[in-house]
Amino acid sequence: MLIVVIDEGLRADGTSISQIPTYVTGVPNGTEKGLYMAVDLGGTNFRVCSVHLNGDTTFNLTFSKVPIPKELMVAKTSKELFSFLAKQIELFLRTHHGEHFEAYVRRRKSSKTLEGYEDEEIFRLGFTFSFPVQQFGINKGSLIRWTKGFDIPDTIGKDVCALLQEEIDLLHLPVKVAALVNDTVGTLMARSYQSPGKTTTLIGAIFGTGTNGAYVEKIVNLQKSVDGQYDKSTGEMVINTEWGSFDNQLNVLPNTPWDAKLDKQSVNPGIQIFEKRVSGMFLGEIVRLAVLDLYENTKLSLFKDVGSSTADGKPTSRAGPDSSLFKQWGLDSALMSIAAADASHDLSVLREELKSHLQIDSASFEEAQAVQAIANAVGRRAARLSAVALGGIVIQSGRLEQSKDEVVDIGADGSLVEYYPAFRDMIQEAFASIKGIGAEAAERIRIGIAKDGSGVGAALIALVAAGMEKKGLVDKLAALKVDASQKLAGTIPSAGESTTVA
Repeated sequence: MLIVVIDEGLRADGTSISQIPTYVTGVPNGTEKGLYMAVDLGGTNFRVCSVHLNGDTTFNLTFSKVPIPKELMVAKTSKELFSFLAKQIELFLRTHHGEHFEAYVRRRKSSKTLEGYEDEEIFRLGFTFSFPVQQFGINKGSLIRWTKGFDIPDTIGKDVCALLQEEIDLLHLPVKVAALVNDTVGTLMARSYQSPGKTTTLIGAIFGTGTNGAYVEKIVNLQKSVDGQYDKSTGEMVINTEWGSFDNQLNVLPNTPWDAKLDKQSVNPGIQIFEKRVSGMFLGEIVRLAVLDLYENTKLSLFKDVGSSTADGKPTSRAGPDSSLFKQWGLDSALMSIAAADASHDLSVLREELKSHLQIDSASFEEAQAVQAIANAVGRRAARLSAVALGGIVIQSGRLEQSKDEVVDIGADGSLVEYYPAFRDMIQEAFASIKGIGAEAAERIRIGIAKDGSGVGAALIALVAAGMEKKGLVDKLAALKVDASQKLAGTIPSAGESTTVA
């Protein structure tokens, strides 16, 4: 079914997964060089980075991070926020690239750009903006709505790249906002730069607090209308799937009583159903609801002393009245990692964690075993569902058939793939059981960690955007040259005639 909705999303909007065109039509191969910038507005902090690409799959990263003042998160105008962001960029340049920055300021301005700097002196910047936007160009996108505690009404519907560029220009900074970046696309770019091969990285995926994926698609398969201009010469475009919303209708996804309860009590019931079974934000809550069900079952004695009872005749509970077991979101998914990693003969590590994390006194070995079994089942299911998303794209891409010996590379980031024990191994195991992949082909699918998609990845997208801009300029100049040649040819007089060239 996933392969079907992948195709549907390429043909029309409003489908199960959005399949959003990113306007990024090229990916790096590890040989790129240069100094690029990236900024990341993803929540309560603002990060500014510079990335020096060394041309050999390595890079040097410099960054600073500042909290967003709370009053600016609810400012009266967007100018207040974006002016603050531009000033942080200026401070970063003065602090970390002072010599270059001062040289730019001193140097006599040229007339080659509106900003007054030689084009090659301008820093290309990738802007990771982790809020819902409608993108209509590689560096153009209007805000749909604020989330994460931000509420600046006059920004809605405005181009966030233009808002940032306007404030940058007022400070006369040699910076151009070259690309609007999704962190999943950044993950794909970062992995492709750091792990080149005969074929480029196919997928960038996030498996952390949330989950999403982006992949390289053939432009010929992108049938729905795409506003704005983009480079068609590569024949490819990176697509942002937004796969967290896959199967909101629950046609094929598993749905336990605990899944249903979590969804009903969430802030967005009926939405992001796939994400609620895969991402770290929700896995701990599924475990908590399942464990709580066992605790409340009067036929069981989980976390209760059968030999003693309270005044009403009920067994004495070893879960304190303020235990996080009784609170929504009270069980962090980090406890699942501890449960999966505890190989001690008596599960002493997990039992101690149940005491410190859930205020459960003297948990027995058997009780710890029950929690571990539930946590492992939830984690394993998340990994296998992750394999469904990745595997569907791998099959749809046809990469496994194009070459029988080349690796299909996937870049992944997020706490689950990085810290949950054997999460990647469970995904690889699941690949082997997917029809269309199988055990032999599964060996050729490689998942590697790609760190810092919002920093390194964003800088790489700025690099791609700069290349697209340069190619567009070259194409435009070539067209003007052809046009001029044709006009000139039309003015050449025949023998005995005279003419005037206007």
